[in-house]
Amino acid sequence: QVQLVESGGGLVQPGGSLRLSCAASGIAFSFYAMDWYRQGPGKQREVVATITSGGRTYYVESVKGRFTISRDNAKNTVYLQMNSLKPEDTAVYYCYANRRDRYLEYWGQGTQVTVSS
Repeated sequence: QVQLVESGGGLVQPGGSLRLSCAASGIAFSFYAMDWYRQGPGKQREVVATITSGGRTYYVESVKGRFTISRDNAKNTVYLQMNSLKPEDTAVYYCYANRRDRYLEYWGQGTQVTVSS
């Protein structure tokens, strides 16, 4: 059974930091590209950051310089370090695993991040 379990969300003041984790099980983790998506109130879900199986990273423009995605294949875990958080970063953050060569994709259940004073 495949599971992606996010953790690390919460309430933080503007300018603060959080680190999200997504622990994967039931998949050959190292072969998957891993994404973090988010969906804010009244907004469409958007990709925030991607890390390929080879370790290349990509970010949406709005988080460049503030967020860092990383992975630990030994722990089957992907992280999202979020610094200098802004109220507009408030959203449910989702972990997404995909392996295009096998047409496989999986979603986590999401973790709430609220940035407010």
